[in-house]
Amino acid sequence: MTLAEDCEHVFGGVDTHENSIHVAVVSDRGKDLEDREFPTTPPGYRRALAFLASFGQIVAIGVEGSSSYGAGITRAARSEGLVVVEVMRPERAERRRLGKSDPIDAYQAARAAMATHRVSPVKDAGAIEGIRALHNARRSARKARTAAMVQIYHQLVTAPAEIREKYRDLASDKRITTLARLQIRSDRPAAERAVLLALKTLAIRCQQLQDEHERLGKLLDQLVTAANPGLRGAYGVGPDTAAQLLITGGGNPDRLRSEAAFAALCGTSPIPASSGKTVRHRLNRGGDRAANGALHRIALVRMSSDPRTRAYVAQQREKGLSSKEIQRKLKRAIAREIFRYLNTPMLIPEITDLRPTRQAKNITLTAAANHFAVWPSVISELERGLRRDDTLANAYREWLRAA
Repeated sequence: MTLAEDCEHVFGGVDTHENSIHVAVVSDRGKDLEDREFPTTPPGYRRALAFLASFGQIVAIGVEGSSSYGAGITRAARSEGLVVVEVMRPERAERRRLGKSDPIDAYQAARAAMATHRVSPVKDAGAIEGIRALHNARRSARKARTAAMVQIYHQLVTAPAEIREKYRDLASDKRITTLARLQIRSDRPAAERAVLLALKTLAIRCQQLQDEHERLGKLLDQLVTAANPGLRGAYGVGPDTAAQLLITGGGNPDRLRSEAAFAALCGTSPIPASSGKTVRHRLNRGGDRAANGALHRIALVRMSSDPRTRAYVAQQREKGLSSKEIQRKLKRAIAREIFRYLNTPMLIPEITDLRPTRQAKNITLTAAANHFAVWPSVISELERGLRRDDTLANAYREWLRAA
């Protein structure tokens, strides 16, 4: 049945699942027209879009989970020039009142797209999909290595006394190296051989996961540096932190209306908690907690080693603010800085010439560090791109040229 003659403009809503999507159509007057289920395959997406178009001109399509289960239908719709918006989950009170089912959720998504209520622009997943994939793989490698190390620890707790006393007091890295090289003698009791084999297997797994973590880290660093060199070069922003902030911002960070909106997205915007004559703000415990964690790590790095941040913290402590209040204000300021990096990509000064120049003139790291009154590790990190300090880099280059 075609209702194009009666409905010139329609809105679509999509409730997404792993193997199917439920699509609903609503007229521009708010009337429910029809809904239908389609498979999550390229032919299924084409049939779903044809189904929506059969009722009239599609104004917008609301998709719940546009960057997860709805990524396929979102890409298919945008490739045809259609407007797609991300629909937020309905509030609990609304769910209790209306109930929940695939058709109900699809119609709610369509009405949200029509009313521009509970919607936001979708992320451009294609631009950061590689970064997301490497970031997730590297994070899982780190978690798996930690789990293996915990297994080694608990296995030693219950191991025979001779094995336990020999390995439990070693440092973590030393213990893993020693256990991975372990030679299991055949004259040992069967129970001890089994325990030693388990420990050796877990230690080798830790080493393999560590190698995988480092290899993925190098590739991830290359991707995030190419995507946004200014962000990667900011003080305290490492590969993982930059990757998480790029994932949060999406490939199209211009969808964030302002730096205040970005701060709210990251859970760093202060929330009013005033009552009566008491006027105060509290921490925002909402938003993207992974992005909040990334900003928190930047804040900790700067609080420990950035002179300007340390001076700011000391100033705030003199005013009587607590550590949590200082961190809240600092993370809010960092969110403002990160927003500028995301929306205005910028190049950073080239530093690849520093190390070759120093080595060509047979200058040691210690000599360079003594000249600038810093630790040798600071010069080394500056040369390898692990630390950004444009003032020091420029002074270091001029000193090398004059040496």
